[in-house]
Amino acid sequence: MTGNKILFFNPRSANATFRIPNSVMSIAATVEGVLDWAVVDGNRELDPLDKLRSYLRTGAYRYIGFTAMPGPQLKQAIPFAKVIREEFPDTIMIWGGYFPSSHFKVTLDSGWVDFIINGPGEHAFPSLIQALETGKPYEFIPNLIFKQDGKIIKTKKETLFDQDPLPKIPYDHLDQYYSLDGYLGKTYLGTRTVAYHSSIGCPFTCSFCAVVPLYEARWKARSAPLVFEDIRYLHDKWGANAIEFHDNNFFVSEKRAVAFSELVRPLHMNWWGMARIDTMSGYSDASLEKIREAGCRMIFFGAESGNDEVLKQFDKGGTQSGKQIAAFAARMRKFDIIPEYSFVLGAPAPDKEAVQKQIDFDIAFIRKIKDVNPDTEIVVYTYSPVPTEGSELWAQAQSQGFSFPQHLEDWVEPQWEQFNLRKNPLTPWLEPEHTNSIRDFETVLNGYYPTASDIKLSPVKRRALQWVSGLRYKTKFYRYPYEIRFLQKTWKYRQPEIQGF
Repeated sequence: MTGNKILFFNPRSANATFRIPNSVMSIAATVEGVLDWAVVDGNRELDPLDKLRSYLRTGAYRYIGFTAMPGPQLKQAIPFAKVIREEFPDTIMIWGGYFPSSHFKVTLDSGWVDFIINGPGEHAFPSLIQALETGKPYEFIPNLIFKQDGKIIKTKKETLFDQDPLPKIPYDHLDQYYSLDGYLGKTYLGTRTVAYHSSIGCPFTCSFCAVVPLYEARWKARSAPLVFEDIRYLHDKWGANAIEFHDNNFFVSEKRAVAFSELVRPLHMNWWGMARIDTMSGYSDASLEKIREAGCRMIFFGAESGNDEVLKQFDKGGTQSGKQIAAFAARMRKFDIIPEYSFVLGAPAPDKEAVQKQIDFDIAFIRKIKDVNPDTEIVVYTYSPVPTEGSELWAQAQSQGFSFPQHLEDWVEPQWEQFNLRKNPLTPWLEPEHTNSIRDFETVLNGYYPTASDIKLSPVKRRALQWVSGLRYKTKFYRYPYEIRFLQKTWKYRQPEIQGF
């Protein structure tokens, strides 16, 4: 192999709505103009493996970079990596993303992956490529994990760096491979919705969150003027009229959120982002009014539980409590911003009765949230462990017999895909009746309160779902809701936490 080009691969995700592969493109931006690169997007190809092969057969591509999130992306990332290693053994394979950073041993033990970017890669990736190109040492480059003489080496973590100096996403270059029009989909927010990342990390240490080990309770954001500059470009050149901010925590800074809102308001774009309840509870009414006037229609919040003891178990930090969660849902109604609350049910407990008691408590609490603000969107997850060193919750999971697969190929088994979607993780302390009680309630809840984000669900279908679900919801009889599931399946009811908007 004589080439030195770089091939980036974004595996297919679960979301039907195509999204700009920002994680891949932010890394590609760091080598733009230095080395030639190409991208293969699994969401835009009928046969992405064939496309990858077509590039690699030219002999021009020495490096291939995968992004790999836990869940559906692994269904392509893992088997494709195996094939590429077998057919193109001289290719240097570099993985990044939450999965390899959290599960680096099983990833490297496969023998298919040469390097892992452990966290942000905007500095590590180009530095690694330069070292490999020049034959210089790479052992002291921060944010790397690799094997050397059979031993796994983790280099030091780099201090989270400022985002403003980073190069811009090369949208025009991406458009040479995949028309950017195909990434601007019709959603609840608008007819041409664009996905955008304006910050990385999160300053909190929730013990169930995969973000924590990567960023170690740090957060860095692009300034409001630079974010607006990008958004205005996407609006003016590509016709974007709505935004999904996929930051782990967009609203950390009230000052930045308000500054962006003031800038973006004249564009009349609807948008969505993620936040902490205890953070935004501290926002002034004036700030919330400006955010709504600027087009913010919905904000995703990790409520997790109404039980203060469970919140402590989850290490939610700050001042979040069940009382605050309910009060903030009521407050958001005043500003016509829909709070999208996620709850995590089924955390480890001493015995199965305690597990069920916690589940029942949160089901009752979710009903309370709907009473104080019926517009609140509810997302129900089932707790799935995250390998966070030093986390008491992770230690509890291990002590009750939980363990991850020991071979990379095992991660593509159906039960592990469900684990990563946090719907049926098969954790040892959860009995079938626990999972059934969660899923049955979720079905009835989604029937009685269909999500506002399912734009294909007509008013007639909404009323039919509510009518069929009404008696069950009002009498709290959730078991065996087959009639609701039949309608949801027939009408292809959309769950935003799985399929996006």
